[in-house]
Amino acid sequence: MPEPETEPLDSVDLRILRELVRDGRASDVALGERVHLSSTAAARRRKLLEERGILRGYTANLDLTRLGYSIGVLVQIELRSQAEKVLIEFEEAVVRCPSMSFCSFVSGDIDFVMMVHVRSFDDYDRVYRKELSTLPHVARIRSSFLMHAVATRPVAPSVVGSANL
Repeated sequence: MPEPETEPLDSVDLRILRELVRDGRASDVALGERVHLSSTAAARRRKLLEERGILRGYTANLDLTRLGYSIGVLVQIELRSQAEKVLIEFEEAVVRCPSMSFCSFVSGDIDFVMMVHVRSFDDYDRVYRKELSTLPHVARIRSSFLMHAVATRPVAPSVVGSANL
């Protein structure tokens, strides 16, 4: 896990981040206008945020339903052991699962939480049988099907100082 940022962000940096969360494709000219900087200053600030590792990249926000992946599944996985070798072997295997979009080691009664998107219940049956059940050291798999999204944000508003993300 990377070290937390030690140098604090100023209000201009936070405004830039807020704008880039809204529109990661914003040109330096548009970004500068939105945060009241010249395009050169906006470009310099953006580059510094990238170099510091705060801006890790730019991605497209896909509509999975329009792509045919209308079912989201929250998968909870409990392992037979929490020995370091077991955790490492599981983590190395799970990153090779083509249907997994997110996986995290968590505290509590389960060991890992994973997000999977599928086209149908039959598709999930295939993912369960061919991907999830073949993962090493799995003791139990629990699946919860997402009914409808209430809120989806790229980042919590409190992180960049705005409730309007």
